[in-house]
Amino acid sequence: MKYKRILLKLSGEALMGNRQYGIDPDRLAEYAQDIKSITDKNVEVAIVIGGGNIFRGVAGASKGMDRVQGDYMGMLATVINGLALQGALEDAKVPTRLQTAIKINEVAEPFIRRKAMRHLEKGRVVIFGGGTGNPYFTTDSAAVLRAIEIEADVILKGTRVDGIYNADPEKDKSAIKFDHISFDDVLQQGLKVMDTTAFTLSQENELPIIVFDMNKKGNLLKVVSGEKIGTKVNL
Repeated sequence: MKYKRILLKLSGEALMGNRQYGIDPDRLAEYAQDIKSITDKNVEVAIVIGGGNIFRGVAGASKGMDRVQGDYMGMLATVINGLALQGALEDAKVPTRLQTAIKINEVAEPFIRRKAMRHLEKGRVVIFGGGTGNPYFTTDSAAVLRAIEIEADVILKGTRVDGIYNADPEKDKSAIKFDHISFDDVLQQGLKVMDTTAFTLSQENELPIIVFDMNKKGNLLKVVSGEKIGTKVNL
């Protein structure tokens, strides 16, 4: 395996499958099997998951809701998704721990860096819920922050498209895909990979990002094996 320890970033919307909202159990089971395929190869896996399939703070704020209140609701949504993914992984016989940035002791451990790293060393998948624990920060920022803290080799951003394009491939059929691109080129071309805070943090810490299609079975194993799947962003 090319990477020993990875941080997998999943959007909440990815869990919807073909539904309009909520969680699709079949999609969860597919993700659990893909994750199991790399833990079976002794890859250490941490996961940060969004909450957009349940609630998005920015959307609530745009309709008059208090932004801070909305963001905390979004954090709770990520915990719900984390619990769902934990259940699916354990059904697949993958030992898993859920840690949260906000204390919910009855359902998850609080985030403790050393404890998280120990779980990873013991072969357990660690899911980080609750974002950073602070309003105004996205789960992209949480993913980069946690990846740096646990000393991950790479951030794998699983999406529904197969990489980074110079335009939206779902709207523009002539969009050109990048196999590799630098942090500086992403910023100069105004490409949307992550929000600016998360992206800058990744760049400053020289932490590469690979954007790939998580919905294609076997892609996760291919990426971790070093195959040229998706788009790699680094220095």
